[in-house]
Amino acid sequence: MVFNLFATMPRSKCHKNFKMKRNPRKVKWTKAYRRLHGKDMTQDSTFEFERKRNRPERYDRNLAENTLKAIKKIDKIISDRASDHIKNRLKTGKVQRQKEARKQLELGIHLVKAPLALAQDSSLCLPKIKVNVSQAQTEENQPMED
Repeated sequence: MVFNLFATMPRSKCHKNFKMKRNPRKVKWTKAYRRLHGKDMTQDSTFEFERKRNRPERYDRNLAENTLKAIKKIDKIISDRASDHIKNRLKTGKVQRQKEARKQLELGIHLVKAPLALAQDSSLCLPKIKVNVSQAQTEENQPMED
């Protein structure tokens, strides 16, 4: 493989620029440009911390035990949040099913209670809700013209 000055990994962007014989020191997104113009921050202390973070640690039994306990707690929290989310999603359907059940009960109350009992005690009936419906006249509802 030909050494590529554009980047450490041979990607298509780098490869195309290499084939076009571009100078990596003049292309702003390259490491060579950043190093040449003093924009490279590899000497910064934050990058030293990042390098330290990626080193493997010695095995610590207490740390491993605490991590496993934390994983169990996190799994429980995730499952609780998922179940709460599902419950909240299903609330709207529950309200809608209750409305439909009330409507069906209003229509079929004579099947549940005898008509004489309904006539004597009006509290057995559900209160009727009045809904104003505006009906726009369509072409089908308009009278025919001769």
